Amino acid sequence: MVEDERADDARPMTPEESLALIARQSEKTRREIGPNPAVLLAVWGLVWLFGFGLIYVSAPPTALMPMWVAAVITVAGFAGAMAYSAIYGIRAGRGVRGPSRTVGAMYGWSWMIAFGGLTVVNTALIRLGLDAGLIPLLWSGTSLMLTGLMYLAGGMLWQSKLQYGLGVWIIACGAASVLAGGPHNFLVLSLAGGGGFLVASLVFLVRSR
Repeated sequence: MVEDERADDARPMTPEESLALIARQSEKTRREIGPNPAVLLAVWGLVWLFGFGLIYVSAPPTALMPMWVAAVITVAGFAGAMAYSAIYGIRAGRGVRGPSRTVGAMYGWSWMIAFGGLTVVNTALIRLGLDAGLIPLLWSGTSLMLTGLMYLAGGMLWQSKLQYGLGVWIIACGAASVLAGGPHNFLVLSLAGGGGFLVASLVFLVRSR
């Protein structure tokens, strides 16, 4: 029996077995050295959940902490999330060549270009005399709409139904935040927006396994 087992181990692999082995090794390597989208989504989900949640509880009538403290913590959280996103983008593009690298680079720059233009437009509207009570709704609504559209574009580019669905959800959250009015818009951003990222992270993690 031992000789039979050794003979089985020594026999050449069939083409199907060779392809299966290559696929397993490629997937193992991707998980070990490649970035994990589930972690990226979880990072943004936590930033939205706690950042916008702090702003909500700092606004009247609750006012559990000074608004400037909540704002500083939220800005720091978003800065950290953006730094991690940049690292994620660099790692995702490592070793990629050809059209895929060009598409990824163009998509990454599209975020900066789009939000740069959005900042100019919103700032101009504020300087033209936009009511102070509408400023938070303006920023939350337009930012989420743009973010959702970028996720829709990403879902179309990479044929990702999960990313496309997340884009739809973010757009819905943006509309709901404006309809809710202030300060409840921050509660919508925290629970629905942050919760959407966390659910997407969990779904991606389960599907990848």
